[in-house]
Amino acid sequence: MKRIINLLVCCCLIIGVIPMTKAEAFSESDISARSAILIEADTGKIIFEKNAYEKLPMASTTKIMSTLLSIESGNLDEYFTVDSNAIKVEGSSMGLVEGDIVTKRALCYGMLLPSGNDAANATAVKVAGSVEGFVAMMNEKAEKLGLYDTHFVTPSGLDDDTDEHYSTAYDMAMLTREAMRNETFAQMCSEKSVCIEYGNPPYRRWLSNTNKLLGTCEGVNGVKTGFTDKAGRCLVSSCERDGVKLICVTLNAPNDWQDHNRLYNYGCSLLCNVELQCDYYGFSVDVVGGEKQGIICSVKGKPTATILNTQVDNITSEVFLPRFLYAPVVQGEKVGEIRFYCENEQVAAVDILANENVLATQPIEKSFWDKIKDKFIFE
Repeated sequence: MKRIINLLVCCCLIIGVIPMTKAEAFSESDISARSAILIEADTGKIIFEKNAYEKLPMASTTKIMSTLLSIESGNLDEYFTVDSNAIKVEGSSMGLVEGDIVTKRALCYGMLLPSGNDAANATAVKVAGSVEGFVAMMNEKAEKLGLYDTHFVTPSGLDDDTDEHYSTAYDMAMLTREAMRNETFAQMCSEKSVCIEYGNPPYRRWLSNTNKLLGTCEGVNGVKTGFTDKAGRCLVSSCERDGVKLICVTLNAPNDWQDHNRLYNYGCSLLCNVELQCDYYGFSVDVVGGEKQGIICSVKGKPTATILNTQVDNITSEVFLPRFLYAPVVQGEKVGEIRFYCENEQVAAVDILANENVLATQPIEKSFWDKIKDKFIFE
């Protein structure tokens, strides 16, 4: 009987250790990519990396930047005729021909789904007036985002004629983190297929996404594939499972689909999304120069944070509020915030908002004799 009990105890211990053992055993050798990174999307925290700062060609994942710039330029649904020279480009295509009438929205889909090099060049000329001018915009945007190990030469990612078109897995993850904050970009790159109109005259046609992870890997909702002989297989993807948001990048990866699957399973085994306990839903703040001397402020919504499973009990918070507010105060105005920390690292913040309006009091107009009296008294 004792032997049976001991055996059962040992089995339970082994079963309990298996998930941790797998997580600890996960290493660079499990990933086929020459360079890879997995980050938590909200904070940018690195969960896994392999040669993540090595400068490498990134093929058509370049179009993440091209699409973002096109979306930010506005007027996505205005029709125009594509530049005849711009669309004369080799490689993958959305099927543009001379004289086609398109919108920038259609070109964005053409870049993100079938990875059209013709769409990238047509976008460049429409947005910046020339491919060269658009590339300058790409590099300016990269510098603004702090992507200091990234340099663009083409809007499409074609790199046969240059060694100066490169990025890193880390930089591409940071670029994607920025791009996915744009709702239009996030919606576009999540589509497995889309029906749009272009041509001369424009007519309906379907475009299909080259990203096979969509619909096959749990939670994946983007982003972009890429391939050239020089760069090899490149893939940038994003994923959300149970509130945990991750971004994965692999460069020069023979088994990129498998790499991303493994990395997401690994990351989600370590992380959890928790609702942050906030006991500060009501604050009283003094108001100076207002019809009311005080105001009630509160937190809107229920803040959450993605943290390691082992850190759930280590969350602290700190309230930042001014000693008083000056009238007028507008309802919904941010007046402070609560910051949440996990082992001295900020993991989330939530705004404290004014619950009501407070008008400023009008100063009482003094009479002529009162003004004379005040002058003599204070002088």
